[in-house]
Amino acid sequence: MNLTQILFWFLSALALFSAIMVVISKNPVHSVLWLIVVFFTISGHYILLNAQFLAIVNLIVYAGAIMVLFLFVIMLMNLNAETEPQKNKWLKMAGVIGGGALLLVLVAALKDADTRNQIAQTGVGDIGLIHNLGLVLFKEYVIPFEISSVLFLSAMVGAVVIGKKE
Repeated sequence: MNLTQILFWFLSALALFSAIMVVISKNPVHSVLWLIVVFFTISGHYILLNAQFLAIVNLIVYAGAIMVLFLFVIMLMNLNAETEPQKNKWLKMAGVIGGGALLLVLVAALKDADTRNQIAQTGVGDIGLIHNLGLVLFKEYVIPFEISSVLFLSAMVGAVVIGKKE
């Protein structure tokens, strides 16, 4: 086993453990902190795949800016079990529809992926170049990209609805 494989398996195990901790943590601040660890491990995977631009953008945008905003929102909402309102069936249905839309985006993005016959080239080639990323993103995956942006918009609207005082 070489160093790249050891790093891959370590980062994978840490990412899975951290993702599980995001879901099962009872304290929302702890969940956000575990999510930051997940983002760091994903950036480590990007570096192993020679995609340095994606690794740095992931750290700056997600682990930095977005997670700080999440922490501010959680602290401003002052979440307590007693003050948490009961969700009606329409909000639960909206969550199911949003999750189904996300599943649809994932299936659409992975339908052409033939991973059995492909081997990742680490450390060689022009895999991590931003020019190639832009060409692939806006030619082959423009529809899933736009659908995911609509899902992010709906998530922001959902956060406003949840955070709104009666």
